[in-house]
Amino acid sequence: MASIIRKSIVKRIIANPSSLICRSIFTDSSINPALISSSLPSSSASFSSSSYNVSGGGASYMRGMMFTKPNQPLVIEDFLMPRPKANEVLVKTKACGVCHTDLHVIKGELPFASPCILGHEITGEVVEHGPLTDSKIIKRYPVGSHVVGAFIMPCGNCSFCSKGQDDLCEDFFAYNRLKGTLYDGETRLFLRSNGKPVYMYSMGGLAEYCVVPAHGLTVLPDSLPYTESAILGCAVFTAYGAMVHAAQMRGGDTVAVIGIGGVGSSCLQIARAFGASTTIAVDVSDEKLEKAKAVGATHTVNAQKEDAVEKIKEITGGVGVDIAIEALGKPQTFQQCTQSVRDGGKAVMIGIGDSRARGEVDINRLVRRQVKIIGSYGARARQDLPKIVKLAETGAFNLSSAVSKIYDFEDADKAYQHLSQGTIIGRAVINIA
Repeated sequence: MASIIRKSIVKRIIANPSSLICRSIFTDSSINPALISSSLPSSSASFSSSSYNVSGGGASYMRGMMFTKPNQPLVIEDFLMPRPKANEVLVKTKACGVCHTDLHVIKGELPFASPCILGHEITGEVVEHGPLTDSKIIKRYPVGSHVVGAFIMPCGNCSFCSKGQDDLCEDFFAYNRLKGTLYDGETRLFLRSNGKPVYMYSMGGLAEYCVVPAHGLTVLPDSLPYTESAILGCAVFTAYGAMVHAAQMRGGDTVAVIGIGGVGSSCLQIARAFGASTTIAVDVSDEKLEKAKAVGATHTVNAQKEDAVEKIKEITGGVGVDIAIEALGKPQTFQQCTQSVRDGGKAVMIGIGDSRARGEVDINRLVRRQVKIIGSYGARARQDLPKIVKLAETGAFNLSSAVSKIYDFEDADKAYQHLSQGTIIGRAVINIA
């Protein structure tokens, strides 16, 4: 009976998602590193730190966890209190998720402007609105309200945003991902010691305060905890976008998820919530695979001990799955994903990898058997983030089973070390305030 009720709730939440299949979504790993490097602002970029403090009194500075250069520890620095501009919100950060994409930046595998503050899935409390902010935004997010922030922060104005495709926002990619700024070409972060600019990976969530474009936020109900809910803005957000928009999953579909980290395990939960008939978890860690059973996997495959593709076909009666999700961003798993789907099936790539990584595909099978390879970066913040929060609020997505480890703010660097070592099962979260 409970299962029937959950499925009914999920159907109401989804409310008939668009039939458009997004087959060519930009991802960080699809961009030439030379292009990124040439786009990154120089250390002498002209930004002004004047007037960058909270206008309503209170603290004039904050602490942030700063990335300086690849393979160096994150360090705590004092920053001038960031000040939001029009249609931006200053958020007192409560928690920030620990994502592998940040780790790629830390390890130098994904070029990004530095120094910067990483962290891109957050929860927090609204502190201030920028001058000339739309009154509707102020009404929706009054000071003191609880919010969750998505890593894709749509501008709301570009050609894609105007069509509702927030996940392809041009300004987010051109300014934030390529230059480390918001959409006026400026960062909101300046060091307290010398006023020098520091760049923002999304909102720069590994800090006591962050500035978020309002379109990247939604209200967090009081019933949901700040800490566990931080993962809604990336891990669950990414899984939702993959299942709803890229794969267009339907009840009864068979699904394989390759790579059972924070995003992969979220895909399993989303697949279960949407009524998948079979969900196959693939990883090389028995511990992660055991955890996968608790979040929705009906079958598990250890790719170190057996051929993952052959095992998936065996489980599905020799045909392969309707939908395969690749959540690691590695050439080997890219190939496994394309080979695991049935004729006419969908191979959805959501893993961000080393920017030099390239995937191979069997061209003849792709053509003859209509295999669909779809890139998916995330969901659509304005339309989907409220639905994602509702999934958690109703229990269709279990936050407590998704978050496996919680770190203090001062231990953020240790959290990324543990992530690099593969000792985090599921998703870790950093408590900030």
